[in-house]
Amino acid sequence: MSILTRAALLKGPYDIQLIEKTLHCGDDEVIVKNHLMGICGSDKNFYRGMMPGNTNEFRHAPTFPFPLGHESGGKIVEVGSKVTEFTIGDSVISFGWNNNFADYFVAKPFQLQPAPEGLNMDLVALGEPIACAMYSGMNSNVQLGDTVVVMGAGFAGQVIAQTAKRKGAHTVIVVDMLEKKLILAKDLGADRTVNLRDERLQDVVAEVTEGVGADVVIETAGSEEAFNLCSEVVRHNGSFVFYSWVTQPITLNISRWHDDGLNFINTCLVHHTHHHRFVWTPGTLRPVIQDQVDIKSLISREFSLDDIAEAFAYADNNDAAIKIVLRP
Repeated sequence: MSILTRAALLKGPYDIQLIEKTLHCGDDEVIVKNHLMGICGSDKNFYRGMMPGNTNEFRHAPTFPFPLGHESGGKIVEVGSKVTEFTIGDSVISFGWNNNFADYFVAKPFQLQPAPEGLNMDLVALGEPIACAMYSGMNSNVQLGDTVVVMGAGFAGQVIAQTAKRKGAHTVIVVDMLEKKLILAKDLGADRTVNLRDERLQDVVAEVTEGVGADVVIETAGSEEAFNLCSEVVRHNGSFVFYSWVTQPITLNISRWHDDGLNFINTCLVHHTHHHRFVWTPGTLRPVIQDQVDIKSLISREFSLDDIAEAFAYADNNDAAIKIVLRP
């Protein structure tokens, strides 16, 4: 069976359009009808023309024109003859760049995750960014009584900060340059927020820890300045947690990485193997199903897929927005 779908094509920087294309389900593929789609920080970077180098992440080389989208989920409507993992009607989370800004998309079974029972379908569709952030928060070496710095108050930073507090951190400090994001972080349980336009993070951490430094720093902002600031405020033998994807070369001051014996933790759920992800994802989503972490408050605005150009323009001009979603 073939299915006609609308799908996003990023023709160049700031030029995104909906086109029509016909999807064909291969023997080893499935077709998914989308329920909801999310705009990721990496989507915004692509939209702004900041394309990364090619990696195993992509089915299509990251060059223009680029079939954009990876955050979505929905129900399977077609199954290839060789597929045994899924059946028609299954609810799934997408974990692949399959031109997901669309009514329907084609995927290999390994690029999908069964939706756990009890998870709301809107959150199923955002399962990839939720699971990634939850995995980072749950595996960031936060211990009871720790002082934790979360650098960046976007979607991932907000989820990670909540998770760190739930894990027993004594003080969670969320850092950003946008006051609206910091107000939300405070509402969701952060003990202290730092607006870098108004305060020096080094001074705040020194005051809170009596000069010792943060036990754990979690970098979710994805900039040279953020990496270097994290390196400054972590304590001797503390933990430096990588989360964000930096697509451009940066200059780092790594002297303390060596001389202070820092513990580096890569918490990227999707950059191991799909076998790991398949096993780890259900555990990351369980606290969300249990309402221990607030996701719905992070959805800033919803658009129709028809208005994808407007949605990306809004995302580009409103960095204080946390998560923008589109509905078919």
